[in-house]
Amino acid sequence: MKFLQTSSIISFSILLMACFSFTETKEVAEKQYQPNATTEVAYFASGCFWCVEAVFESVKGVEEAVSGYAGGFTDNPTYQSIGSGKTGHAEAVAVYYNPAEVSFETLVTVFFGSHDPTTVNGQKPDYGTQYRSIAFYKTEAQKTIIDNAIAELQKQYTKKIATEVTLFTKFYKAEDYHQDFERRNPNQGYVKAVSIPRLNRFKKKFPELLKEEKK
Repeated sequence: MKFLQTSSIISFSILLMACFSFTETKEVAEKQYQPNATTEVAYFASGCFWCVEAVFESVKGVEEAVSGYAGGFTDNPTYQSIGSGKTGHAEAVAVYYNPAEVSFETLVTVFFGSHDPTTVNGQKPDYGTQYRSIAFYKTEAQKTIIDNAIAELQKQYTKKIATEVTLFTKFYKAEDYHQDFERRNPNQGYVKAVSIPRLNRFKKKFPELLKEEKK
């Protein structure tokens, strides 16, 4: 998914390299977030978690979004291991939110409204099972919300929606250098070419859901 800076002159095709080819940076995030007693958590996967994290963190009522891995069958997955496609995990985001300010149903709207749910195993320019679209549920009520959203969305698409609707089991937090990656690395190649444009498309589509800009 991401960009490996090897020279000052790099073609666009190299710019949009897959996630597993990214070289780890020594700069790490400082995530010291502590959820409140009323905080709830929802889990989604829709391509590059750098992109997905930034989208959800722009939404009113979302306290924090954490990048990680979910939906697979192996213990303790890593960035490198999920890139093999053999762990079953997808790049996912844990969304910590205040249910008094934003509902699970609205988060599902954000999820479907910020990626193409008809793409199988990927979001342009990232492809592979680790980039597949998954909406996780923890209760039957949440599953019903997701199923209803898919039923309505399917009326808008000619292609079948590929999003998996999966019972949540476990989330593994990704390595520290992935956390808040877009915010910390605004000039990184992939961020400039893919992540920020994706975030801006979401903001333009759902201005009413956005947090107030900090002055």
